Amino acid sequence: MKAKFLVIADETPESRIAMRFACREAMKTQSNLALMVVIEPEGFQHWLGVESIMKEEAQAAASDMLKTLAAEARDISGIQPELVIREGSKKEQLLVYLSETQDFVILVLGAAMGAEGPGPLVSGLFADKNERLSVPVTIVPGSLTDEQIEVFS
Repeated sequence: MKAKFLVIADETPESRIAMRFACREAMKTQSNLALMVVIEPEGFQHWLGVESIMKEEAQAAASDMLKTLAAEARDISGIQPELVIREGSKKEQLLVYLSETQDFVILVLGAAMGAEGPGPLVSGLFADKNERLSVPVTIVPGSLTDEQIEVFS
């Protein structure tokens, strides 16, 4: 069974850095790659017709972002990533995905470098001491350059 590097993709710079790191690792280890976008439901609390349009627009934006990231991932690694779109909270959908997949997953997260901390997903995954992740996690500093990624991976 091949390992699969999983990146939670979003619009942040640290997410793109995590993806670049995961691409290099997947290429080096001949592993698979998955990119997941989670559409969080906040903001969909409108009339039914407006809610439906907003969800469709969010799905289209997520799909477009994943297509762009997948092209970048192929350029870096030569690997066609699995593309996953989920709706809900990032933490919950990540845990659901991990419980559903039969692959050996290595989670790669980008950490924000600002004073506000590493970001809500990184903080949230490790805040509950009773919750146990069943996969290895690599946290990539959001300040890494492409040159540093190449050295570290």
